[in-house]
Amino acid sequence: MASIPEPSSNGENTKQNWLESHEAGYHKTLGNRQVQMIAIGGAIGTGLFLGAGARLQAVGPSLAIVYLVCGAFSFLILRALGELVMHRPTSGSFVSYAREFLGEKASFVAGWMYFLNWAMAGIVDITAVALYMHYWAPFAGVPQWAFALVALFIVATMNLIGVKWFAEMEFWFALIKVAAIVLFLIIGTVILGVGGDVTGYNTGMHLITDNGGFFPHGLMPALVLVQGVVFAFAGVELVGIAAGECKDARKILPRAINNVIWRIALFYVASVVLLVCLLPWSAYKAGQSPFVTFFGGLGVPGIGSVMNMVVLTAALSSLNSGLYSTGRVLRSLAMGGSAPGVLGRMSSHSVPYVGILVTVAIYFVGVLLNYLVPSSVFEIVLNIASLGILSTWGFIVVCQMKFRAAVRRGEVNDVSFRMPGAPLTSWLVLLFLLGVLVLMAFDYPNGTYTVASIPFVGLMLVMGWKWVSQRSRRTMLKPTIPSVALTQKILEKDDN
Repeated sequence: MASIPEPSSNGENTKQNWLESHEAGYHKTLGNRQVQMIAIGGAIGTGLFLGAGARLQAVGPSLAIVYLVCGAFSFLILRALGELVMHRPTSGSFVSYAREFLGEKASFVAGWMYFLNWAMAGIVDITAVALYMHYWAPFAGVPQWAFALVALFIVATMNLIGVKWFAEMEFWFALIKVAAIVLFLIIGTVILGVGGDVTGYNTGMHLITDNGGFFPHGLMPALVLVQGVVFAFAGVELVGIAAGECKDARKILPRAINNVIWRIALFYVASVVLLVCLLPWSAYKAGQSPFVTFFGGLGVPGIGSVMNMVVLTAALSSLNSGLYSTGRVLRSLAMGGSAPGVLGRMSSHSVPYVGILVTVAIYFVGVLLNYLVPSSVFEIVLNIASLGILSTWGFIVVCQMKFRAAVRRGEVNDVSFRMPGAPLTSWLVLLFLLGVLVLMAFDYPNGTYTVASIPFVGLMLVMGWKWVSQRSRRTMLKPTIPSVALTQKILEKDDN
């Protein structure tokens, strides 16, 4: 167990000191440039570069509206997180906030569900890296598991060296993604402006109206697609975790968070609108990036390789983020007694190396799956990850609501960077997340089976909580562990 300050006469101050002590060992080294790109990287993933082709086939131009709605709710979740960060920046992020406002049980659930998300998503990412490498003919004969292993080794090494290496990798990964989209927006806008042709089609808004309008298949397919599109924004919460290692979080984070909304509008919404004004939506297809379809129509040589490099970068970025975030979340769990104390250990480079290595071990299972069942890896783990991200976003909003309640009671200081429209928007976000879960249940078979697995996941969490709480009590009987009274009091409060 980690060292905890001795209790004092003021219970609230003692708990606050205890929570702040969990940040011991981290270096505040991340600057504005890195945090801004971490925020961008979290908002842009393979869902735009690769998945947009299949989604355009499914719902046509209404995909822009779906992206806008899901992006707006993602922004509200980020603003809720930003309000909590202004209250107390911490690398434990929503795990630490759940501990403060909801108790250790909630912190346990929030942390382990987030770990479940990244553990599963990381296996998907490591598989994606291997698949993207097979795009190039010289690598077609290399086993899928070999590329997965090399990617895991490189990203894990960078994360273990230090947070600056993670941040620099994420900076350049995000820069490549942004550069690709900006290049498309510039070229596409010029062609649209001069009224040029693309593969024989006259560009313009008429390509939307002449092909069934914004809802060519009706409203229902667009509504159902929400449950898939929303996960394209998974990772936006990463900026909250980075706040704990930021040089001046209260100054830098509000700007980074506020910039997310226009980036979503520009990169997702504007890109889709431009795509359907350059070619009919039916010209895009599943399995091929819509950007490759467009540039291929212009006859640009090597565009397939360029875009494959971009989606490869997006997968590596996600893998990089998963190792970074789970290492910090597992340490936060350990500091509160919701995980084995060994996960709280820090290296000489101020990195929670044990937590990172545990995640590496999970990702190594992904390497084995690539060896055993290379064609089935995505189906095995992708949907399970969605439960973790829904849980995380829900906890962020509930903690924000509890924080506002604590402000009204005078228990904590207010902050100037608030979630707009709260508490109404807080309730709307929770209702939206519940709606996504319901839509998943109707997405047979994968979504239905995923929702059906919730009782099993809940049972595993109950068993895990009983194990760690009993272990914590046994540990606290040892006289070498400080602050027994405070920790015992917190656990007893959670059990009531």
